[in-house]
Amino acid sequence: MNATADSIGHAGYSLAGRLRIGARIAAMLLLLLACVPLYYIWRGLRLHNPWPRHFLGGIAWIAGARVRTLGQPAPKGAFFLANHVSWLDIPVISGVTGSAFVAHSGLADHGALKWLCDMNDTVFVARHERRSVHSQVEAVRAALSDTGALTVFPEGTTSDGSALLPFKSSLLSALDPPPPGIALQPVWLDYGPDVAAMAWVGEEPGMDNFLKILARRGRQPVTVHFLAPLTAEESAGRKTMAAAARARILEAMTRNR
Repeated sequence: MNATADSIGHAGYSLAGRLRIGARIAAMLLLLLACVPLYYIWRGLRLHNPWPRHFLGGIAWIAGARVRTLGQPAPKGAFFLANHVSWLDIPVISGVTGSAFVAHSGLADHGALKWLCDMNDTVFVARHERRSVHSQVEAVRAALSDTGALTVFPEGTTSDGSALLPFKSSLLSALDPPPPGIALQPVWLDYGPDVAAMAWVGEEPGMDNFLKILARRGRQPVTVHFLAPLTAEESAGRKTMAAAARARILEAMTRNR
């Protein structure tokens, strides 16, 4: 029996699936209640704040992710360019690296979600407003200074994980040219042969993908592949960056499947 067999039926989630959803959401809320006061204490003391990383890593674990890494993340001052499969990508990457993220500015319209994003130094990007590029560059550099790492999903949306969508070079505008001393490192999130069951694709609402993953039994292996950083030549312009990062991830996908 596969991991989803007793989670989703024709009429919705089974009793076991609903119990898993309830238990995991309760555990996430308890983790939030524990981490938020500690976050504000650390912020008030002006200390390096580890609590967003601990919180998001805990969310990944509660949701069932069994995370391992291959390769080494670049030292402090890294910009990760990753493929995008589901909402679980963010807690997985953050739990491993402490990375902040680049997100679409529409997320800033959701109060509670924006509050959580702000705690992790999220950079909100207005994709179609070229006038905002300068402010985005400044936000990127501030986030890198605070967290040491920033992640963008250049596909601009999620895929089914079996292939890689074209990378949108517009999402890399704030890195053209890259800030001095910043490594641009492609990252492949590999959910293994069961990736289709994890993917957030098509018209599926975000909440449905969230609940679908929480309803699954067992642990979901996720391998975070840190690939070779882009060379200076590969970083010469956002279109070159996008093409080189996509080629690096595609090569890893082909080699490992």
